[in-house]
Amino acid sequence: MIRKIYSLLLKHYGKQNWWPGNRFEIVISAILTQNTRWENVEKSLENMRRKGIDSFKKILELDDGALKELIRPSGFYNQKAERLKILSEYMESQGGLEKLFSKNKHKLRKELLALKGIGPETADSILLYAGDKLIFPIDAYTKRFWKRFFGEEKTYHELQEIFHKELPRDLEAYKEMHALIVELCKNHCKKRPLCDSCPLSEHCKKITD
Repeated sequence: MIRKIYSLLLKHYGKQNWWPGNRFEIVISAILTQNTRWENVEKSLENMRRKGIDSFKKILELDDGALKELIRPSGFYNQKAERLKILSEYMESQGGLEKLFSKNKHKLRKELLALKGIGPETADSILLYAGDKLIFPIDAYTKRFWKRFFGEEKTYHELQEIFHKELPRDLEAYKEMHALIVELCKNHCKKRPLCDSCPLSEHCKKITD
């Protein structure tokens, strides 16, 4: 069924080509996007571009106040500034992103999860979109979609295992499916769903909170 859903969403919305930005921006935006909309992350990224902050080394060179001001649009800037510094220290210690992402997927995931402020969704987003590792991130949108479509709740690990089993073992499929579910939940499967126009309406159990 997952493949059918993927096909229906792809036909309706088209390719999303997500996540925008270079590897550095993808990694830092995985922190910035926590508990905020992507539009706010873009404002923070643009602030950083204007100041020439294009490496983890430059983040570490910024004083805390300057970093907080740059990322203020994404909200929770005190917390996120601390997390970006911790993440940047780790990244710098690894000798560059190429070396970092050459590590075994499971070893790298464990290391990322050991960093303050990085949970499974953030770690898996970094691994998939920046590291091109076959791992499917489970976010709040995916949980909402799953509960309404199938009428059941699953843990992070349970949902991830389902997508790993059902999706083609292909990076593009992983990236597109994740982005398409986000698009579905932003446009149709909202907190107050718009079921009549939803591309999955005929197949969905329509379970609402």
